[in-house]
Amino acid sequence: MKFHEMTEADIEKALDTDYKNGLSEDKAGHRQKQHGYNELQEGEKQSALLLFFSQFKDFMVLVLLAATFISGLLGEYIDAIAIIAIVIINGFLGFFQERKAEKSLQALKELSAPQVQVLRDGIWEKIPSKELVVGDVIKFTSGDRIGADVRLIQTTSLEIEESALTGESLPVQKHNDQLKAKDLGIGDMENIAFMGTMVTRGSGVGVVIATGMKTAMGQIADLLQNAETMETPLQRRLEQLGKILITTALLLTVLVVVVGVIQGHELYTMFLAGVSLAVAAIPEGLPAIVTVALSLGVQKMIKKNAIVRKLPAVETLGCASVICSDKTGTMTQNKMTVTHLWTGGKTWTVDGVGYEPKGTFLRNDKEVDIRNEKAVQQLLMFGILCNHANLMVKEEEFVLDGDPTEGALLVSAMKAGFDRNRLLKQYQIIKEFPFDSSRKMMSIIVRDSNGKEFVVTKGAPDVLVGISESLLVNDKVQFMSKDSKEEVQKAINELASQALRTIAIGYKPLTGNSLSFTEKEAEKDLIFIGLQGMIDPPRPEVKEAVKECKAAGIKTIMITGDHVITAKAIAKQLGILSSNSKVLEGKELAEMSVNELEEIVDDVSVFARVSPEHKLKIVKALQNRGHIVAMTGDGVNDAPAIKAADIGVAMGITGTDVAKEASSLVLLDDNFATIKAAIKEGRNIYENIRKFIRYLLASNVGEILVMLFAMLLALPLPLVPIQILWVNLVTDGLPAMALGLDKPEENVMKREPRHPKEGVFARGLGWKVISRGFLIGSVTLAAFMITYKQHPDELIYAQTIAFATLVMAQLIHVFDCRSEKSVLSRNPFGNPFLVWSVISSILLMLVVIYYPPLQPIFHTVPIILRDWLLILGLASIPTFLLAGTFLVRKTN
Repeated sequence: MKFHEMTEADIEKALDTDYKNGLSEDKAGHRQKQHGYNELQEGEKQSALLLFFSQFKDFMVLVLLAATFISGLLGEYIDAIAIIAIVIINGFLGFFQERKAEKSLQALKELSAPQVQVLRDGIWEKIPSKELVVGDVIKFTSGDRIGADVRLIQTTSLEIEESALTGESLPVQKHNDQLKAKDLGIGDMENIAFMGTMVTRGSGVGVVIATGMKTAMGQIADLLQNAETMETPLQRRLEQLGKILITTALLLTVLVVVVGVIQGHELYTMFLAGVSLAVAAIPEGLPAIVTVALSLGVQKMIKKNAIVRKLPAVETLGCASVICSDKTGTMTQNKMTVTHLWTGGKTWTVDGVGYEPKGTFLRNDKEVDIRNEKAVQQLLMFGILCNHANLMVKEEEFVLDGDPTEGALLVSAMKAGFDRNRLLKQYQIIKEFPFDSSRKMMSIIVRDSNGKEFVVTKGAPDVLVGISESLLVNDKVQFMSKDSKEEVQKAINELASQALRTIAIGYKPLTGNSLSFTEKEAEKDLIFIGLQGMIDPPRPEVKEAVKECKAAGIKTIMITGDHVITAKAIAKQLGILSSNSKVLEGKELAEMSVNELEEIVDDVSVFARVSPEHKLKIVKALQNRGHIVAMTGDGVNDAPAIKAADIGVAMGITGTDVAKEASSLVLLDDNFATIKAAIKEGRNIYENIRKFIRYLLASNVGEILVMLFAMLLALPLPLVPIQILWVNLVTDGLPAMALGLDKPEENVMKREPRHPKEGVFARGLGWKVISRGFLIGSVTLAAFMITYKQHPDELIYAQTIAFATLVMAQLIHVFDCRSEKSVLSRNPFGNPFLVWSVISSILLMLVVIYYPPLQPIFHTVPIILRDWLLILGLASIPTFLLAGTFLVRKTN
């Protein structure tokens, strides 16, 4: 049923209730048994144990577990224990990061009012909100949270703050009149109060029309449960890499076994050699290093006011091609601010930021002394007198206590030097007519220090024009002629076209007994002073952030529940809306399918008057177009789309718990510019992941080739499995992690976003891995063959030389991995973490070679000094040979 379109009598009949006495306890109990409690249902929860075991579903991890099993079968217990330890550590890292990921519904439940005033059997009583049923009559007042969806049947100056549900920054004026318009959005249903929203002014009585999952809040909870969580690009690429590696490992194992048996070797010996190759082909430390690198990225993000709740989100943000951002509180300050004044045909502008009572007044872009403008002084002074807002200082920041509109009027007057407490000593308020939605104004009767009394009225401009008989022009009172009314209307339209909310202020002197005046008597024949135009202004730093995102190939889309005019004005100021961009309203969006939206979504820059379902549709349409979508927001209404997006970004200060729990990234300072910094960090982290994948795989290719060539040449194995494992997990691990801390290159935010389907080996990475790996394998085999020829009876010594050459070749090669070009294009000491990790890896290698208790485990013996010259000479060839080639190409 569309209760907003029905009369109160029709609703009373349809719901089988009684407005005077409420439901009976028996009827309420029966309905509760039939429909259940008024609470949000939760989806099936994953236990901690299942969450932990889910960490081992990753394809690379399964490959490692297979290697562990094979190593155990072959009696290589040290190998098996080492691999299983790595897998378990990696599992715990992922488990602890994701433990708190599914708390969205709990946060939604906490938004529901715990206690409500309900009419049962003719008596008002307090009950838990979960016991409400459809047909219950409830009442609420300022400060109460609405316990269910309610059709209003009685209101007194009622205003409800719905920004968490609709995205609108201002409290909504509510009434109990029947609405004739059809297909209204949530934000336009002025006779409905929604579950979880907050009463900011006045009081009301209503009848419950929906409970639990059937409420607007419940529908969001259902959307949140059913929103799909997308697999991240990094997860897809690592899965792709894992499949390539396991295929390579299997093929190599089969090849080695077949070749070996043909050459006359025993099957068991060749199978062991094949497993050694498989171990060499799989970078056992890769999943752990990726996790650690992402964790290090998380620490960097925290320093830049961004908390990452899901590790893969770090890399995904760097891949984002579209940012869908809520306007209120994200791009704007969520602080209504007066920016324009109009009186007597003249317009002044007011500058300043937020609620700080500092700013200047300008006319024709020139600063003016407002003390010389009597009409403007009256406009500001009466705005602060007819006002209940207060400004407080908390933690060195100005904070508003009261209605945002009244707060804007208060701050504009304070900028001109007015102090409300001082004014109240000169002007005594002797009577007040509170604001209500039917009159659309508020009035006070004031007595000044000379005993003169007058009425001050503020309210909707069209209403005040209608009850004014005079107009203040050049500090003189003139009759409000037809031309004067047209001039005022023109000023109202001009301010409205700039998305400004306008408040008009008027006054009139009183004679006689003012205390006996009624609203109608006081609010007529006014002298119209002027207008104050206000807006929730954009954050100063957002425009630059949007510009930088554009330079990085990232489109910013504004998605808001606000009106089209407001959304367009803010979007133009921020550089989001261009002459070629389209603006789409919620009504138009509702009539489109996802496929229809897909066709035009790339041309749309602003979506206005949208609901949560619309936001989901927008995100899905963009994803279907191949975009990696980041969705930012702060309200309950944003949560389903935040969860469905490739990466959800919530606001840390103004954001609801629901939005935070659904998100992957939380901005501590609610600053859109922080998203830009996070994108830059995300791009750099992905580039760093590419660097250490390049480093690890080139090392592994070297290990594979040295083993394969040795077998094809009928030589003994140059390396034993435990040495390969040591290189893969320990020697390679530290430098790879240090590569994850490399600083971004200068052009990182001047490149187009990576295509989401870009493979791991794109942009020449595959060639770099194979060419460097070939040279590393070749010099390692050369070192082994030279030493084995000189010492044919000392196989272990030759293997130790090969081991040391492999390690040193890789540690020199790691500096080459810092750049897409050459080792010579970046300062080798620019990453101190890398320098220290290389030194540490060298020391660990020396311990394995020279520490007697470890020698039998790792099959090593001490190397004489002279042979270190051979090792270092050969180990330098892969890096510096290719660096020389790069220099020759550059010179030519």
